[in-house]
Amino acid sequence: MTVGSVLVTGGTGYIGSFTALALLEADYKVVIVDNLYNSSKECLNRIELISGKRPEHYTLDITDEPALDKVFDDHPDIDSVIHFAALKAVGESAEIPLEYYRVNVYGTICLLRSMTRHNVTNIVFSSSATVYGDATRFENMIPIPEHCPIGPTNPYGRTKATNELIITDHVEAQRNNAKKEGKSGDQWNAALLRYFNPAGSHPSGIMGEDPQGVPYNLLPLLAQVAVGKREKLLVFGDDYSSKDGTAIRDYIHILDLAAGHLVALNYLRDQHPGVRAWNLGTGKGSTVFEMIKSFSHAVGRDLPYEVVGRRAGDVLDLTANPKRANEELKWKAKLTLEDACEDLWRWTKNNPQGYRQQPPAEFLEKLKAGKK
Repeated sequence: MTVGSVLVTGGTGYIGSFTALALLEADYKVVIVDNLYNSSKECLNRIELISGKRPEHYTLDITDEPALDKVFDDHPDIDSVIHFAALKAVGESAEIPLEYYRVNVYGTICLLRSMTRHNVTNIVFSSSATVYGDATRFENMIPIPEHCPIGPTNPYGRTKATNELIITDHVEAQRNNAKKEGKSGDQWNAALLRYFNPAGSHPSGIMGEDPQGVPYNLLPLLAQVAVGKREKLLVFGDDYSSKDGTAIRDYIHILDLAAGHLVALNYLRDQHPGVRAWNLGTGKGSTVFEMIKSFSHAVGRDLPYEVVGRRAGDVLDLTANPKRANEELKWKAKLTLEDACEDLWRWTKNNPQGYRQQPPAEFLEKLKAGKK
């Protein structure tokens, strides 16, 4: 299979930037579109430092169809899209749901329309375990398999579930329309990647998660507590029916998650499966208290926290059953929770200002030495 050119929407964000890095390291050409709402262009420099290659970047909004058209016009060799661009905070989505639908759902429609006009036929969609909602409402659905009924409990999850339906309808329509014209239509494909909780940083210590405002995920919040930017972690609820009363999540290292996007893209281009959903997770759930303990161990001291009430839309257990991805994509999470905590602490401790500072000289020297 020849590698091609890939458009990565939201490619300067946390997961998008690591996926762009994985694509470049696999010799794909990468074009990024991102409006930099919650990210930094500096990650492009870090990608280049690590891979020796630099993705092209357009600063544009995913809802701007003419701007998307121009990108595809400029790069007629793009044959696939990995779609991350979205607002992504569960709590915030309950406060401003219309904005979440405008960006996440309307933005996806704009992207699909532009892709179709330019005959770009493969899309890997960044979905979420939140589409499942509370899987404990069914018997034998923990860890969660892909056939678990969809039932999101918050607006963010509903935008992801809606996008899955839109993408499915679109790809199936394109295939059917092609068959009516006597063509195969097999070139139209979509991967719906439902991933669990991304964590960690690049082991080099020069690339990681750099949220522009308040982080919405547990580990970046803990990291801010560890460097003194935050007084303590708020634990939302300790009255769940888990072993210690806190919610259970499946934490997957960002490098494993990025690799999952690469293998899913290759699968679409090789196997032409139509629309297929895959869970990307470890299959191992950890409670919030276990996470605090694991990250505190990486830091070398206990980190302060306070238990407060549950958040609206949160569920007891989001642990993946990754068997389908293991078997079909030949993908499996290789790195551990401990790896994620150690890598995140290395990044946070040495880059307290994130991308708003130069990477540590000793890490750059190690990186250069490793390439010789």
